[in-house]
Amino acid sequence: MVQYGNSTILPAGARVYRFLKEEKFQDLIHKARIVIAHCGEGTLLLLDSLDKPYILVSRSQQFQEHVDDHQVELALALSQINVPVAWSPGDLVRFIDNPRQVSVSDVSQASAIALCNSLEDRFGQTFNQLQVGV
Repeated sequence: MVQYGNSTILPAGARVYRFLKEEKFQDLIHKARIVIAHCGEGTLLLLDSLDKPYILVSRSQQFQEHVDDHQVELALALSQINVPVAWSPGDLVRFIDNPRQVSVSDVSQASAIALCNSLEDRFGQTFNQLQVGV
């Protein structure tokens, strides 16, 4: 099953939907063995609450999939705390062969600190300004 949104390339042999209402989307997730999803924050939080193995694939500005690379940046940060992220077709194959269930709510304090340090190293002053506003 594929929700394709504004994409113009549709996979052969799949049941496709342009957009799904959240209720239908959640129903299909409950029926799924695994979920492959874009790396949007809202999707991540929804998947995390539904107790289902998932892997994230970030949409990229480079491929004109999104207006900027915020999904790539989120995927980089999430991969630091072992959230499954696919960077290549091989990553998807390995995940499908051996899905693992994770929860961002299970992140240890040490992992959270490491993630914050990683973000600070990557974004420096911008990240420090965000922390002040929190």
